Amino acid sequence: MKNVLILGASGDIGGAICKQLAREGYSLILHYFKNEESMKNLLSQLDEEAVLQIVQADLTSDEGTKKLCQTVNFGVHAIVYVSGTAHIGLFQDTKEAEMDQMLHLHVRSPWLVTQHFLPQMLASGNGKIIFITSIWGNVGASNEVIYSSVKGAQNSFVRALAKEVGPSGISVNAVSPGFIDTKMNRHLAAAEREDIIAHIPVNRAGMVEDVAHAVSFLMDDKSNYIQGEILNISGGWS
Repeated sequence: MKNVLILGASGDIGGAICKQLAREGYSLILHYFKNEESMKNLLSQLDEEAVLQIVQADLTSDEGTKKLCQTVNFGVHAIVYVSGTAHIGLFQDTKEAEMDQMLHLHVRSPWLVTQHFLPQMLASGNGKIIFITSIWGNVGASNEVIYSSVKGAQNSFVRALAKEVGPSGISVNAVSPGFIDTKMNRHLAAAEREDIIAHIPVNRAGMVEDVAHAVSFLMDDKSNYIQGEILNISGGWS
């Protein structure tokens, strides 16, 4: 069965993806940065045999990214990029250091990690690369200009890399969530949340399992003819 490297496994969406793929028999290499408590909680919910390795690394720096690549002790047949953080605030107030951190975490780090593990996939003639992006990467969001920009870059990377490595049997796609019920959105007031849900055609917030199910489908051979796509998981909201 495939070994899957999951970057950002300790987050709400990352944890749901881990549990989904573990149930389906995949072997997991789990990455986290600071959230050790969440990682311990996740591990308590996974079969020990499903977890090959746990790697702690800071993907906002070249050093941390290289540490991750050098620390992984197993072959990698698939990568799921869930690592990321939002940045909320006016663009004019954004500090250069914040811009650099967002660029590295969402763009440069995925470049470096993909470049490191891609030769293994090319040699075997198969592989799966899946990004968790955001609908803001397509339509943009006020007060989230930096986040929208880097998610748009991820979408472009997915589309371009898919064309380059598709002939070699490697699948590259993205899952683009809309409003998902996670810690990232729990700062919203009840009225703000209700207003957003009122604009979602299916009349509810997305669940982390909705995203995990989409990743499961893209991991499965049934999705092999899907290439370079950005799959919206948004309940029709945009």
